[in-house]
Amino acid sequence: MKADIQIAQECVMTSIEDIANKIGIDMNDIECYGKYKAKLSLAILKKYKEKKDGKLILVTSINPTSAGEGKSTTMIGLGDALQKLGHKTMIAMREPSLGPVFGLKGGATGGGYAQVVPMEDINLHFTGDIHAVTTAHNFISACLDNHIFQGNALQIDIEQIVWKRCIDLNDRSLRCIEVGLGEKNGVQRQDGFIMSVASEIMAVLCLATSLQDLKQRLANMLVAYTKEKKPILVKDLQLEGALACILKDAIKPNLVQTLEKTPVIIHGGPFANIAHGCNSVLATKMCLKLADYTITEAGFGADLGAEKFFNIKCRLADIKAQAVVIVVSVRALKQHGEVALDELHKENVPAMLKGCQNLERHIGIVKSFGLPYVVTINTFSSDTPAEHQALQKWCKEGGHPVSLSNAWEKGSEGALDLAKQIIALSKQEVSFLPTYHKDLSIEEKIEKVAKECYGAIEVQYSEKAEEQLRLYEQLGWSDKLICMAKTPKSISGDSKKLGAPKNFILKVEDIQPSLGAGFMVVKVGNIVTMPGLPANLAATRFDIDDIGNIEGLF
Repeated sequence: MKADIQIAQECVMTSIEDIANKIGIDMNDIECYGKYKAKLSLAILKKYKEKKDGKLILVTSINPTSAGEGKSTTMIGLGDALQKLGHKTMIAMREPSLGPVFGLKGGATGGGYAQVVPMEDINLHFTGDIHAVTTAHNFISACLDNHIFQGNALQIDIEQIVWKRCIDLNDRSLRCIEVGLGEKNGVQRQDGFIMSVASEIMAVLCLATSLQDLKQRLANMLVAYTKEKKPILVKDLQLEGALACILKDAIKPNLVQTLEKTPVIIHGGPFANIAHGCNSVLATKMCLKLADYTITEAGFGADLGAEKFFNIKCRLADIKAQAVVIVVSVRALKQHGEVALDELHKENVPAMLKGCQNLERHIGIVKSFGLPYVVTINTFSSDTPAEHQALQKWCKEGGHPVSLSNAWEKGSEGALDLAKQIIALSKQEVSFLPTYHKDLSIEEKIEKVAKECYGAIEVQYSEKAEEQLRLYEQLGWSDKLICMAKTPKSISGDSKKLGAPKNFILKVEDIQPSLGAGFMVVKVGNIVTMPGLPANLAATRFDIDDIGNIEGLF
């Protein structure tokens, strides 16, 4: 992180008004949050309603490893390169959560000379959107417990409350708690916390197309059941109006810039292993109206982020991508080829080629949607010419377009070849092919994704999941899309199976309705919605002195 800060210090940001003017946004449609960030009015979408959309490019990856792939850095470098080539370009990104920022991952604004700034603001609170989601989520919990305490007119079964509390931090101690302890402190019951970005409110915020649509989606969120299995929704508690008020500013997309002054909209941040892992529909649609090219990403690999980007976001938002960038690194491929982390700096072409089996599977997922793609090798200093040559040869022999990217070290200059390939690919006519039809049963949809995207031979359900499926069918919820929640580390449901596992069985443990978002969260294996902190905290790499230096230079 210190290297990224040092590089950021070499650059000078321009005012956010200049960035807005660059893409034709009227000054009456921005609300400045200091000199270098602003909220954008939803009126922009109305003003540009009749304008033809620009081209949407998705950046995805292989299954992530501790070695690093560089998806965000590549995305930012590509956006800067397209701008350098004279194209009106915007980047649409997710907002970082303090959980992973302080936990394992660290910052989430790219790196090197391919960064979004002001990085210290974006990584720390930003414009308060995630805190607004946290407040709205916990307001539901407070009102739910108060309703029970005040007589429980809705006959809510306290053992069937599905709405937990949330916080924007990693804290394993809060996974399972008891509330209402002590005299006159409410009704005693078991509860727990999830991460704020795992909240359905975050998913709803990112799928809403207007403030009224947001209010309706909030109203439809499930919070509990009665003993007779009657669903209790937010609208039964009459809270949707207050929730929409809490989120009235959070729904507005946020405008910032790259080091090369490419306009960036950062808005929303649902987790990709729990929710659908994409920035907001409003942000993406705004970029599509304002720019010729919109570069966006979906969380983790193509098996999670890209699959849900296409099957959930594109379908619900009625948008489509023109091309896909699949990011790999030599280091990550060697790790998928069973090389230990402390050995990755050593040249090992055979292991890297073995790891290409994972890349092949992700290419297959992208091709299943009918979209053109380019494999992008994000270079690291430990890479060798022999490894690059072997990987490029593997791609060419397999008929896969390939590009070397060095955006971390060279910024836009390091991604010019990638940009030129994307321009050529985006001229092709594409026919979007979703994995499943909405009218299929929940089980049939799950099987389609498990077999056609992951390569599973069978899907097995726990007794709990089978009971849930029967209940949801009775309640008429079979028409919902599915949001697969599984480990991002493997294309299977087992995080230890790197590379390209075959003949595996996908085991579904739990299925939770996200009725406001419009999908069912299908949990494969033990999915934790409140991660814990690692032994080596990313937080220890943050220092107020560094931030002070940034503020002084900017």
